[in-house]
Amino acid sequence: MEPTTKEHPKTGLGAAVGAYVIWGFLPLYLLLVKEVPALEFVGWRIIWTLPLCLLIVLVRKQFAQLRDALRSPKTMGWLLLSATLIAVNWVVYVWAIQNGNVYAASLGYYINPLVNVLLGTLLLKETLSRMQWLAVGLAGVGVSLLLGGALTTLWISLTLALSFGSYGLIRKQVDVGALPGLTIESLVLLVPAAGVTWYYAGLPAGSGLSQSIGLSLAIMLGGVLTAIPLLMFAIAARRLPYSTLGFIQFLAPSIVFVLGLTVFGEELKTAQIACFACIWGAAAIFVWDLWSRSRVRKPAAI
Repeated sequence: MEPTTKEHPKTGLGAAVGAYVIWGFLPLYLLLVKEVPALEFVGWRIIWTLPLCLLIVLVRKQFAQLRDALRSPKTMGWLLLSATLIAVNWVVYVWAIQNGNVYAASLGYYINPLVNVLLGTLLLKETLSRMQWLAVGLAGVGVSLLLGGALTTLWISLTLALSFGSYGLIRKQVDVGALPGLTIESLVLLVPAAGVTWYYAGLPAGSGLSQSIGLSLAIMLGGVLTAIPLLMFAIAARRLPYSTLGFIQFLAPSIVFVLGLTVFGEELKTAQIACFACIWGAAAIFVWDLWSRSRVRKPAAI
């Protein structure tokens, strides 16, 4: 895979922050649909995402790009893989939140930036400054503190980190725009999603959409809360260095971490407090280094 777009840090930064803030508060939304099994909910999430994507494609007049991508076997192959990765990520995340493993989900997205840095440096040949490597080391220390006390739920954290890290790498490199790509991913997943929802509709409990009007509307809202942040993330992934995007991602798990402490009432252990401090310290070092180097590169005013 070869990069296909130039970097646009300003617009990429805004898109990244927006996506991660929405994802950070997503557990609050999942409280509204906690009665729906994780697999069924993800099925409905995919079904309601597709029409929204098609509507935005229509408004932005991107059907030509969508058609070109659909006609490219190489592009479709990569999008099939990225669709599979994001589907796995969604199912595991929703299941974790529904089963009270909020910190495990948070840890997964704390590990993810380290995965991004690893992928960015090894596969994309991106380079980090000395201060950025210090930030990586400090973040690694913080994550290792949590790993020692989270072995039983480690599979959740690692699955989330690896699936989303790989998804972002593919979306950064594949030759398709953010919106057409997301539309095709939703289209690829539509048949299995329909099969899943059909299966649950046949069970004694019935479909989630048949429970109440309020629950049905909450399920439908999942399409918006899926399409918008994923679109913003895809834009950011193509416009920012992948390692930089990884450190911005600390925003989402930090919000989830605080929600686990306050709204979900999970116990906060000493190791978790230490990890929180290390990771925010790492993020601060990374952002400071980026800001300092940008000031050096900025031409002096005449």
